[in-house]
Amino acid sequence: MEFNFADSAKKMRSSAIRDLMSLAVRPDIISFAGGMPGNDLFPIDDLREIVAQLPTKRLEIAMQYGETSGMNTLIIALKNWLQQKGFPVDKNRIILTTGSLQALHILGKIFINPGDTILVENPSFVGALSAFKSFEANIVGVNIDKNGICIDDLREKLKLNPKFLYIMPNFHNPAGIIYSQQRRTELLQLMQEYNVPIFEDDAYGELFYDEETKSMLSPLKTIAKNEEQILYTGSFSKIFGPGLRLGWMLVPPEVYEKAEKCKQAIDACSSTLSQTLAEEFLTSGRMEKYIANLRNIYRQRRDCMVEELKKHMPAEVSFVEPKGGFYIWIKLPKGVNEKELLKIAIEKGVVFVIGSTFDPLGNENGYIRISFSNNTIEEIQKGIKILGESIKYLL
Repeated sequence: MEFNFADSAKKMRSSAIRDLMSLAVRPDIISFAGGMPGNDLFPIDDLREIVAQLPTKRLEIAMQYGETSGMNTLIIALKNWLQQKGFPVDKNRIILTTGSLQALHILGKIFINPGDTILVENPSFVGALSAFKSFEANIVGVNIDKNGICIDDLREKLKLNPKFLYIMPNFHNPAGIIYSQQRRTELLQLMQEYNVPIFEDDAYGELFYDEETKSMLSPLKTIAKNEEQILYTGSFSKIFGPGLRLGWMLVPPEVYEKAEKCKQAIDACSSTLSQTLAEEFLTSGRMEKYIANLRNIYRQRRDCMVEELKKHMPAEVSFVEPKGGFYIWIKLPKGVNEKELLKIAIEKGVVFVIGSTFDPLGNENGYIRISFSNNTIEEIQKGIKILGESIKYLL
């Protein structure tokens, strides 16, 4: 039978990261591809304690359907947590979502008409690109540098009358950068001139590696004069576990109403069991302790990867040392093809993600993304040596 698929389905493209996951589980492959927490770092003992201490009635409720917007008790706990960080929670409402990617999917669905122009950073998070592409958006990339989105390029692209701007200011995926305070100020000043919503994706903001960096981390929604312009999304994936599939959005009431109806049509509610576990993890104080431990371990892995890159990469390779998050965005030497490099590296036992995956148009850009979050020190040392040899082979 020949199926007559929707135009939007015909335009969907496969994620290179998803395609590489089959390689990532091979025992002979060192994977720098997935942006995943280390399996060995999950708070399993905390999880066992939480489940063991939950009364039967709570577990019964946790196994049942819940409200579309989320469990009220978790919303209150999350609201208190965000308020301590300076978020305007009294002027906005929270919706708990099935991962922060669902939040982006919902926001895309309620804003995008087929053919609408939207602005994203170039490079940009592939999950967001896929979500927005599924609604047949005209995706236009805005260049970024080590300090954040390039203001002159953004000013020019705003002339296209975009529906929204999607950005990831803290520990960008894939570029690993953090927006400077000056760039944040310039961005907000420019955007005040336009009636264009900003989607602020902050999946990695808690994973800073030093106190100096922490002082740079003010989410845009906490510092903007017209904060209602900013639709903020966060996630438990990097600070508890991605298997919970639990994220959230903090949005103005008028956006909340549309988003709640949209979510109701998608999945009725996010996992009540996951929400129950997240509430206990957050309110018991376990989450803050866990995040502090993650920062130490990820910093060690970051330090190791940076040291190995300096040791084994040819001089023509360049990168920005990340101050948090999971990723290093490597600019390859001129003439080294990212796809050819991936093929050679896989043959030698290493996998990563090619830069074109994160380009809004899928164009090759001479970059690769490597992650240090899910690897031991020994794997990083061995894998980066192989990667350096593979690049030198192509020079």
